[in-house]
This record gives sequence, C-alpha cells and structure tokens, in this order.
Amino acid sequence: MERRLADLTTLRLGGPAERLVEARTEAELVAAARDGALVLAGGSNVVIADEGVPGTVVLVRTRGVERDGKRLVVAAGEPWDPLVARCVADGLQGFECLAGIPGSAGATPIQNVGAYGQDVSETVEWVRVYDREADAVQMLSAAECGFEYRRSVFKHRDRWLVLAVAYRLRESPVSGPLRYAELARALGVPVGGSAPLAAVREAVLRLRRGKGMVIDPDDPDSVSAGSFFTNPILSAEGFAALPGDPPGWPEPGGRVKTSAAWLIERAGFGRGHARGRVGISTKHTLALVNRGGATTAELLGLAREIAAGVESAFGVRLAPEPVLVGTRW
Repeated sequence: MERRLADLTTLRLGGPAERLVEARTEAELVAAARDGALVLAGGSNVVIADEGVPGTVVLVRTRGVERDGKRLVVAAGEPWDPLVARCVADGLQGFECLAGIPGSAGATPIQNVGAYGQDVSETVEWVRVYDREADAVQMLSAAECGFEYRRSVFKHRDRWLVLAVAYRLRESPVSGPLRYAELARALGVPVGGSAPLAAVREAVLRLRRGKGMVIDPDDPDSVSAGSFFTNPILSAEGFAALPGDPPGWPEPGGRVKTSAAWLIERAGFGRGHARGRVGISTKHTLALVNRGGATTAELLGLAREIAAGVESAFGVRLAPEPVLVGTRW
C-alpha cells in the first residue's frame, strides 16, 4: 500500500507513514486506533509535516447512513458532499449550505464545519466516540461536544476518535433563513429569506467553485486545505480600533467576528501572492495552495509570514484552521 501521506491529503503535502491500516468497520477502527499514531479520513483539513508520521496511520473507510425519520446516524468515513446531495434530494433541511465541502462526516463535528451562515453543530444530536483514556466506546451529547466557532472538544486533542455522528434535520422543501449576504444575493432573496433546497445547494457550489473551494483536478487553486485561517473574534474595543471599514458580525458576549481575508489583503497579501512553490489562491485570499512540488515547511513559512504581517499591521493574531500534524504553529 502507498505510504506517502501527501497522496492522501488535499494539499498534497506530508511525509511518509511507517505503516498504513485501512479500517472498514467500526470494530476495526477502534482496534486500529488503540495503537494508531494518526487517524486520517478525507485529508482535507490537515497539514502533515515533511518528516511524516512515525507509527501507524489509520485510514477511516467506514461507511453507512441509517435514517430514522429526521435523524441520520452516519459512519465517520462516509463522504460528506454526497451525503449533503442525498439529504437535499430527500427534502431534509440543515446541510444545504454545506455543499462542496471535502472530507468525511466524522470530521464535521471536530471543527464544527460551517459555511455560508450554517454550522454543523446546529444539527448534531450526539457523537459516538472511542475514548482512548477509558478504552471504551461512548456517546457524547451535542452539549458535551463543546461546540464553538470552528472548534470542539475533539480538535487538537487525541482523547476521542469520532466513530459516527447523529444529525437531526428538518423535513422541508426550502432552506432555513439564509444568513449569508453573498448567498442570499446569488439566490435573489433578502437576508433571512429562504429558497428551495436544491437551488441553495447549487448556488453554494457555484460560489465555492468560483473561490477554488471545490476539489477539482483541473483547478490548481483547489490544491489547498480550504480556508487556512479562521476569522478572528475580537473584543468590541479591539474591533473598533481597526482602521478603515472592516466587516463585522456580532458574537456572544459583545464580541465581534471580523474577516481574516480583509485583514490579509490590507496587510499586503493579495490573491495570487506567491513564495516559490506555495502561494495564496488566485480566487480566495484565505486559501494557501501548493503550486507543485512544495513542502510543508514552505507552506507554513508563507502562513507565518502572512500572520506576522497581519499582526504588525493590525495587532490581530491569526490562527490556523487546519489540524497540524508533526509540526507546530
């Protein structure tokens, strides 16, 4: 079996694995995870060191979707975008804005996957996990998952391995209120309005393709990990201190979320900015791309350069969104 982890990630970066194991059942996944150094599914939100991973890398290849009314129980290895398409076709509301996101269902609760005003935490009912500390399979409620903006108790911690996720959707031919202005404009409805599920999904896919955010072998801008930086959440005072007219969205506790892309561009890093074999996507400022033959060290070097430029210009620290394996930020 191929041992280059670069071949298993959307960034096409990462050194060798000492050993690869495919887990096709939940029992196999639990058994392999007891000794596995890294668990990898779609490889779409991960940056792996050039040195690779010593020990065993477990590839999540479990499949299965069980429907009980409005509840779906989905195996961790189930590909995400086909699941979204299936739910839209079945008239189930709750995933339509999350179309085109690469990876697997098991990854969605880890970073509370979200896009275009919709977060997966809105639909998660519970997550079945393998708890390495207790050496036991457990069920965690949505509240126990500790969902925050692009975070959960699972992210950056090795204790729990996601085995399956239960989502509770709604039966409806139309979407919920559309919160994202760009998507609402694309559909010709006001913010807060609704549109047919299929129309929302198609609009999201068009928008994502225009930003290089749909995996496409013919699009070099899609050789990325998606958005590399999360949007910073600032105090009201910190947001007010930003020069110009930055976009802002209210958050709990009086805080304000602003745009990492806005900060990056105004710090002097525009679309297409390049450093040798790595660069910023020509379509979206938040995506860092491997332009061919790059190394993880080169990509992280560019990321650190961008983050330092933003901090120098605005006093705001950017945080990476992908999980870093074998390397530090």
